[in-house]
Amino acid sequence: MCMVKVDGEENDGVLVPPANFSTVEDGIFRSGFPEPSNFGFLETLNLRSIIYLCPEAYPQENMDFVVDHNIKLFQFGIEGKTDSSSTSIPSYTVTEALKVLIDVRNHPVLIHCKRGKHRTGCLVGCFRKLQTWCLSSVFEEYKRFAGVKWRANDLRFIETFEVMCLRQCLYSIIYQYQGYGSNKRRLLYGEEGVQKPKIKSI
Repeated sequence: MCMVKVDGEENDGVLVPPANFSTVEDGIFRSGFPEPSNFGFLETLNLRSIIYLCPEAYPQENMDFVVDHNIKLFQFGIEGKTDSSSTSIPSYTVTEALKVLIDVRNHPVLIHCKRGKHRTGCLVGCFRKLQTWCLSSVFEEYKRFAGVKWRANDLRFIETFEVMCLRQCLYSIIYQYQGYGSNKRRLLYGEEGVQKPKIKSI
């Protein structure tokens, strides 16, 4: 049974998700930075991987949790911006993070930055473009999590992000749906001679 301290008291069976937690789709989750009080909830997700979008080192408590649960940690250090008029999200870094995200061998996977708003929102927004969502729906989802602090430059980044480049990089990857109406997907490489994307994990 999970014991989580809330307001200085221990509560049996209370599972507390990280701030801004949500399901993106089957096997993909998003949130703000997980605190130790969220670890019990994260255990229920049976995570295989975490995509961490901040440049700072992972706290020791979080690293211990990742190691103890055999979770792969993929870190893509994107600098946070406090000035909404100035942002420079590296397209290459987002592309590399997307390669990890869409590889179902890494699922279930949690995406997070500090607050689960801007960097996480940009990655999820680019993922939605890869899913061929219309921009208005992509922007609505981004703003729903960013709240009043949404950034026009983030929306511009998502709008101009070139998903075709990612498709060209991953042309050897085939998604095969198993059965009618099934959400389960299997990732297959079509040609053994094709070089696989090199993803750095820690």
